[in-house]
Amino acid sequence: MGRLSRVTSPLTIFAIATVLGVLTGLQAYNYIALTAENKQPLVVLLALNLTYWYSWALLVPGVLWMARRFRFERHNWRRATLIHILGVVGCTAAHVALATSARGVVINTLTARTFSWGADWWMYFRDRFFLNFDWEMMTYWALVAFVHALDYHRESQEREIAAAQLQTQLAEAQLEALQRQLHPHFLFNTLNTISALMHRDVHAADEMLVQLSDLLRLTLDRVGTQQVPLTDEIDFLRKYVEIEQTRFGDRLQVNIEVEPEVLDAPVPNLILQPLVENALRHGIGPRVGVGCVDVAARQVDGGLVLTVRDNGVGLSPDKLNAFHSGVGLSNTRSRLENLYGDRHRFEFQTPPGGGLLVTIVVPLGPDSETRVPSSESRMESVA
Repeated sequence: MGRLSRVTSPLTIFAIATVLGVLTGLQAYNYIALTAENKQPLVVLLALNLTYWYSWALLVPGVLWMARRFRFERHNWRRATLIHILGVVGCTAAHVALATSARGVVINTLTARTFSWGADWWMYFRDRFFLNFDWEMMTYWALVAFVHALDYHRESQEREIAAAQLQTQLAEAQLEALQRQLHPHFLFNTLNTISALMHRDVHAADEMLVQLSDLLRLTLDRVGTQQVPLTDEIDFLRKYVEIEQTRFGDRLQVNIEVEPEVLDAPVPNLILQPLVENALRHGIGPRVGVGCVDVAARQVDGGLVLTVRDNGVGLSPDKLNAFHSGVGLSNTRSRLENLYGDRHRFEFQTPPGGGLLVTIVVPLGPDSETRVPSSESRMESVA
């Protein structure tokens, strides 16, 4: 709207009229110099052409108002047509009258001739009105079309902005719904773990409840936050791992390696915990012996690569399909799609030696290009 006001401001209209007056004045001077016997001074031709266009400049604000007040729309085009036909006649008469009066002033001031404000004025007005009516009409309709084009362009931009805002609001609502879905899921699984532990080790279960309290307090501090620095996500993951190590004891080893340069990178809130939880439940839980989960974060080709790898029992194709449909991973996949669209990767692979490798690649910045690093391992599925 600000740009539209600048385009139709009096100063802009005056500047355009000046440019047109100078150009047409020079054109008239060159034409007369080449073809006419009676030469005309340049200053006179410039004055006549400038006053001609300045007369239009005085009328343009009224034409712009008419064009906006009586727009051509589906429900009122007949009425608008009639009004603008009358506007053409009225505007032509007004412009010819102004131009004729200005011509008289120029002739009486800058030439040796005398312009009569009676007979000369009326004769010139009558001739110009009928001879130039087609040109005056085209000028009027050009102004009307120009205003319609500006208004339609502005309305199109406003609709695009409104649509983008609605899309953003929808995405935020979807992300909040997914986050609300994840919190009860995480809490239910942790309480289920504590319930199972109560029958074997009351002290360990009590310690886990204290750890869960700290974890929930941290979770509540992040309610409504879609992205957090990676360092905060790692801190949350460490607290979750402490709870799981209480249950698994010496059977669980968790290694977390993060490159220092990506510690401040924004990541989706609670993005790593569901991946580690699924590694423990489906990979380490059924395994006999010590299980290991490796979590890594590094920068590759302008993207942030997060990996969660376990040495568990792995997943058959049937189990992998069921694995995909779980609440945690379905939620993670939906949140990544909402936040990054096609600018992310979410993959499951069977690494050498068995187990499961989950890879997430997200952009480090809004304009970053992301690419999944090549891998020699066999691809089992892409989510």
